[in-house]
Amino acid sequence: MTHVIRIHKIGGPEVLSWDEVELAKPGPGQALIRQTAVGLNFIDTYMRSGVYPVTFPSGLGGEGAGVIEALGPDVTDLAVGDRVAYGNAPVGSYAEARLIPAGRLVKIPAGITDQQAAAMMLKGLTAQYLLRQTYRVKPGETILFHAAAGGVGLIAGQWAKHLGATVIGTVGSEAKGKLAKAHGYDHIIDYSREDFVARVAEITGGKKLPVVYDSVGKDTFLKSLDCLQRLGLLVSFGQSSGLVPPFSINILTGKGSLYVTRPTLADYVVTTDKLRASAKELFDVVASGAVKIEIGQTYPLKDAARAHRDLESRKTTGSTVLVV
Repeated sequence: MTHVIRIHKIGGPEVLSWDEVELAKPGPGQALIRQTAVGLNFIDTYMRSGVYPVTFPSGLGGEGAGVIEALGPDVTDLAVGDRVAYGNAPVGSYAEARLIPAGRLVKIPAGITDQQAAAMMLKGLTAQYLLRQTYRVKPGETILFHAAAGGVGLIAGQWAKHLGATVIGTVGSEAKGKLAKAHGYDHIIDYSREDFVARVAEITGGKKLPVVYDSVGKDTFLKSLDCLQRLGLLVSFGQSSGLVPPFSINILTGKGSLYVTRPTLADYVVTTDKLRASAKELFDVVASGAVKIEIGQTYPLKDAARAHRDLESRKTTGSTVLVV
């Protein structure tokens, strides 16, 4: 028997349930991993609260790390005892142990801890596809990344700076601004007391930006469009402030023939080869020292409800790990 955290109905953090379940032996294409660390992400709260529909009872979480304890009969590219991590897998990482498709696993290189791997996989792979695939950031460009002190934001700031970009980040407090500044951001805008559209215009001398990365959603979406150059791209990849309200597509014409995309990690790592190639680029940039993975806070897995409360009340900074 093993313990997992599941939800049996939608609601607040109080609906998280510490359940005991029995795991089967791994079947074809599966691995059984004993988990050591689990990454916490805002998408977990969306599933818990009903923003994203789930079937009950439902596990939570899509990011974790651990050690392989058993493999299905046809899995030949992994071995029992391998340290592995994942960032795009079936929901259910809030668990002491779990069965998982082996093709969703990547080996953790030496020099990277399990907690770092759990903290970096979903967020780091997200930063990889945003900066290297959705819009390929080039040296000399100026970009804007909202929620700069969040888990993805801290990785993206360092990575974009490494790519030679000038990086602007928005934050909600002075303390978060200092944190973002220490992680690659050249300019910090505190949106609690500054108009980020006006500040972007000031920073760029009125030229505005080729791309804005926005995981905040409702509170920032329309203003983010006003930060873009003609033919600019708004990458909307989250909605921590709420869903983006419906808008007329004609608004994009009036603001300069703009582009908007709503990408998800799953579409960028749809095959095992694409997943492992993206993970290699992530691991390489971390191993080089250009991107440092820092864990802002840890909680015991059993205390996931407290972690959810802190995340939703903006008390957390950077990556959060649930320790198994």
